[in-house]
Amino acid sequence: MAALVYVVDDEKIIAFTVTEILNQNGFEAIAFIDPLDALMAAESRCPDVLLSDVMMPQLNGVDLGVLFKSIHPTCRVLLFSGNMAASNLMRDAGLKGHNFDLLAKPIHPTDLVGAIKNLTDGLLCQ
Repeated sequence: MAALVYVVDDEKIIAFTVTEILNQNGFEAIAFIDPLDALMAAESRCPDVLLSDVMMPQLNGVDLGVLFKSIHPTCRVLLFSGNMAASNLMRDAGLKGHNFDLLAKPIHPTDLVGAIKNLTDGLLCQ
């Protein structure tokens, strides 16, 4: 059974490109442009991994990760960003006990797939 990954990025080309890379590498990935749509989908179908951009206009990825973990504590959260302001959001979340891994954009597809595989080895959402 393939691990389910929700890919959230407000840049459509990135969301769909990352989703395609993951789908071609043994994952079931679903793209979301709006983080609120991903959050609503998570209420009915638990992803094994949330892969989200940090800097988005509707809801930043750190807050989205916190909300996902409140709905599904076993969901793994992996954030990615090309914006330096993301490190401030990550630090603030860490101070509140929310620690997420951060990948820097652009990320090579091999590194991305490896990071997701590391998170999903032996993991099935409950």
